[in-house]
Amino acid sequence: MIYSMTAFARQAAQQPWGTLVWEIRSVNHRYLEPVFKLPETARMLEPSLRDSIRKQLSRGKIECSLRLQLNAAAGPSQLNINDAVLKQLIAAGEHIQQHLQLHSPINPIDLLKWPGVITEHSEDTDTINKQILSLFQTALTQLTDTRQREGSELREHIELRLNTIADITRAVRSQMPRILQAQRHKLTERLQELKAELNPERVEQEMVMLAQKSDVDEELDRLDTHLSEVRRVLQKGGVCGRRLDFLMQELNREANTLSSKSIVSDTTQAAVELKVLIEQMREQIQNIE
Repeated sequence: MIYSMTAFARQAAQQPWGTLVWEIRSVNHRYLEPVFKLPETARMLEPSLRDSIRKQLSRGKIECSLRLQLNAAAGPSQLNINDAVLKQLIAAGEHIQQHLQLHSPINPIDLLKWPGVITEHSEDTDTINKQILSLFQTALTQLTDTRQREGSELREHIELRLNTIADITRAVRSQMPRILQAQRHKLTERLQELKAELNPERVEQEMVMLAQKSDVDEELDRLDTHLSEVRRVLQKGGVCGRRLDFLMQELNREANTLSSKSIVSDTTQAAVELKVLIEQMREQIQNIE
């Protein structure tokens, strides 16, 4: 399968304690870069969320946003005081006051800021966290399915252009004998117009040199080879965006060489068409995982 890096997924759930809404956006990126926008109460889930993404995706910038709206009587909004921690904290504060001979009262607000003094209802928190993770997995699966569908469409667009490139290379290959023969005839006529004394051996040497300079068989062969490799990579699927991008560079290199060796407008036009098609494929491949 070919996967696009551009996709969007949204999943919402209504629960007795409130509502959850996950939105995941995926765009093309050289590496895998998850970005999370989470409520503070769900921040501890980020490592698990990152692990889920790494198991399903390999490339792309993944923007994940969670909206959590709790009902007024939901568990996490009911704060509990951990009396054991609070007593230890007060005892420590009084000991420090005696040691420093201070008589200022301990500020209750400062005590509440100490980690572990305020706790949430653990049972409700666990329930909410499990549903956050479950809904995220559903949204991630939806995102992956969308990336797969778009990847299949990208593959079709690329294969259409591959077929067109193959047709152009076949046409150029079939025209080369006629082009060289026409150039030979043109050279002979030009020499006759100049009333030059023709040396058959010299004319033949010039034609050999012309044929060597305009020989594009090697470039056409490499174009065919690269086309076959692109098709093989598309057929294999998986994470192949970088490999395909490299092959586009190689195709473009051969198209440039074909253009530089052109001796007639037909092959020049063919080289231009090749470069346009290759650039169109390259733009599509930028979105492939």
